[in-house]
Amino acid sequence: MLGAAISGSNALLGFGLDSFVESLSGMVMVWRFWKFDLTAESEEFEKVEQRAARLVGYSFFVLGGYVVLDAGFALYRQEAPETSLIGIGLAIASIIVMPVLFLMKYRLGKALGSRSLVADSKETLACLMLSVALLIGLGAFYIWRLWWIDSVAALVIAALIIREGFETLEEAAGGEDVE
Repeated sequence: MLGAAISGSNALLGFGLDSFVESLSGMVMVWRFWKFDLTAESEEFEKVEQRAARLVGYSFFVLGGYVVLDAGFALYRQEAPETSLIGIGLAIASIIVMPVLFLMKYRLGKALGSRSLVADSKETLACLMLSVALLIGLGAFYIWRLWWIDSVAALVIAALIIREGFETLEEAAGGEDVE
């Protein structure tokens, strides 16, 4: 977020806040795996797993709500994304790293039967999609001066993020198997 302050980029600030919310989900995963004792009974495992999945589900709503507000205000004020080398560099780095992180979390979650880790992997995927939207928005503005494309893409992604939050909470409540 320091880079956003230095560059003056609202898009980069939004990306930084998104990354912060995504890291909250990661902290839930640290708590979840630290809390679970490998010798614990399956009932205790399920209780910790369900709580962790719910917390990750709530973090989807925080992330989706933030994206809706940020993109909505940018559309209302007709704000163009500011093109900055810092923002472009961070978005590219995220696009390179996030797919690998997503796949590793997803596969491990499936292997362990952890709904919460699979849900957390999807939050990483959401972060990747927002990085792509940021890069597309910066590029479209730079090339065609389409000031609104970044915000519209972010709103579409926010809808997917919020839907994922509902699905995660449904799975946590129903104790369904990992997809």
